[in-house]
Amino acid sequence: MATVSHPVFARVYERLSVAMDRAGTAAFRRELVAGLSGRVIEVGAGNGRMFAHYPPAVTQVLAVEPERRLRAAAERAAADAPIPVTVVDGLAQALPAADGEFDAAVVALVLCTVPDQASALAEISRVLRPGGQVRFFEHVAAEEATGLHRAQRLVDATVWPRLFAGCHTNRDTVAAIAAAGFEVAQLRRFRFPATSNSPSSPCVLGRAVSPAGQPGQPDVQLRRGAQ
Repeated sequence: MATVSHPVFARVYERLSVAMDRAGTAAFRRELVAGLSGRVIEVGAGNGRMFAHYPPAVTQVLAVEPERRLRAAAERAAADAPIPVTVVDGLAQALPAADGEFDAAVVALVLCTVPDQASALAEISRVLRPGGQVRFFEHVAAEEATGLHRAQRLVDATVWPRLFAGCHTNRDTVAAIAAAGFEVAQLRRFRFPATSNSPSSPCVLGRAVSPAGQPGQPDVQLRRGAQ
């Protein structure tokens, strides 16, 4: 059992995630999982806001969520999902799955919070089949030598991780994915909200291929394409 509990954050996030989806995050979630098929592991499923967006070709989702209150909410969301979803306790750095068990992994606003990105990505690589893909939607570090980048470093060193259950705004998540051996096949950078200067506004959405993948895998385009 992961036994992770952030009760105050979980209560806030349950309401905040609904508001964020209405403001535009739902569209990013749909784009993130468009074209997926087969068995999928969702790492850090939160309260299950992704479940409604999986396409019919997905045959099963194993949704891993360590925080107790959010996991309970995800279990309720799974009951209404359009595809079979099993919600389980577990940590990103110790996924409750066998080697090569999944066709794809989904991470959405998760790699900012894990204690060790390298360990989490190594686990994701382990549970993916050869040629499996990672779909990622994360907020990331702003460009260096900008005021926002400096602000991110400041809040990460002070209040932000305490307020947001370990979240760090200044991580170079795309570099971490590449360093883990994945081939980043598609990538789009943007701000959300578009005009915001919040530390969490710089985002990426993309697709990476498992380091065990073979050349010549078909290219599954994200709905809005890469930029």
